[in-house]
Amino acid sequence: MSFRFRGGKNATSGMGVADHSKGTFLDLQRKKAHRYVIFKIDEKKNEIVVDKTGNPAESYEDFTSALPENDCRYAIFDFDFVTSDNCQKSKIFFIAWSPATSRIRAKMLYATSKDRLRHELDGVHYEIQATDPTEMELEVLKERVY
Repeated sequence: MSFRFRGGKNATSGMGVADHSKGTFLDLQRKKAHRYVIFKIDEKKNEIVVDKTGNPAESYEDFTSALPENDCRYAIFDFDFVTSDNCQKSKIFFIAWSPATSRIRAKMLYATSKDRLRHELDGVHYEIQATDPTEMELEVLKERVY
């Protein structure tokens, strides 16, 4: 499989974004094929790859329980909600998950590679940085969209 890098690699981290990572995001964004996508850094390949996806019927609780307790990840969550005037809406959240219990090296690697991935994921509405589960509770998402 070949990989294409838009604008070259990030000079700080040297991380690329695998084509399938962007394609999986587009499937969530355009086709509603996934409720969420979790990305991880593959240090051997030096790129950001898809770790897990959630089917459209999965809940926010399913998503948060799919994140590792002691390791960093990037995630996209498609948040559906109903506005005060009863309109069905959807907003895409980018979540940078960096638990306090993860390795220092992992925290640094994810911190320096985040902008590279964010640049590739066009159409994200909100971004959340979370170091513990309370920083990304469902209420936090609701506060952002209402």
